[in-house]
Amino acid sequence: MIFDTHAHYDDEAFDIDRDSLLKSMHNQGIDYIVNVSASIDSIKKTLALAEEYPFIYAAVGVHPSETRQLSEKDIAWIKEKAQGDKVAAIGEIGLDYFWPEPDREIQKKWFAGQLQIAGEMKLPVIVHSREAAKDTLDLLKEQRKDLRKVVIHCYSYGKEMAAEFLNLDFYFGIGGVLTFKNARKLTEAVKYIPMNRILLETDCPYLAPEPCRGKRNQSSYIDFVAQKLSEIKQISKEDVLAQAMQNAKEFYGKERF
Repeated sequence: MIFDTHAHYDDEAFDIDRDSLLKSMHNQGIDYIVNVSASIDSIKKTLALAEEYPFIYAAVGVHPSETRQLSEKDIAWIKEKAQGDKVAAIGEIGLDYFWPEPDREIQKKWFAGQLQIAGEMKLPVIVHSREAAKDTLDLLKEQRKDLRKVVIHCYSYGKEMAAEFLNLDFYFGIGGVLTFKNARKLTEAVKYIPMNRILLETDCPYLAPEPCRGKRNQSSYIDFVAQKLSEIKQISKEDVLAQAMQNAKEFYGKERF
């Protein structure tokens, strides 16, 4: 009973065994996966995966690190693809200030442009925000009234910023980082965030949880994250997974599942 709300099975790390791995998901307790795009090319691959596998849904969008070459023509194409039956969200979009490029103004322009698509299409939004908390918050506040639902993917800020996002009724994507030994700030934030605002995710093939850290991540490893959450929240792992499943369906739309 696992819903992986954020995966990248189009990544080349899965080229060697993608089909056999995905066909084994049901036996590993995985009910649903949202495969999340990061570029124009990965949108095409993600849509193909969603078409081939009934339990996979697509999120279409361009990651901030890939926005340098975006154009209005690309935005129109993304909007067209967002109309597909298996498209569950716009994402992964946002801001990433960890690296100096692309220019911050370019990132903000295309973040706003893709948020507009989400508003027009009435689709939830998967937001990437790295070392860009204030600008992320400001842009989302500007367009909040037009947005359906928002999740801050791979949440990495503290309790204070979590309060700001909760005031906007946002969700929080929690994955393998929670199990890391140096995850004190995230642990404090997760204690504060109500369980009904947490989405479980892998970001696979990246960020595998302990004890699999350093390996290629995959959806079944969410079990380790659920165990850690159960310890923090002092509820059973089964309750964590059940609530996370309910949260994911509400976020992406119960009518899909």
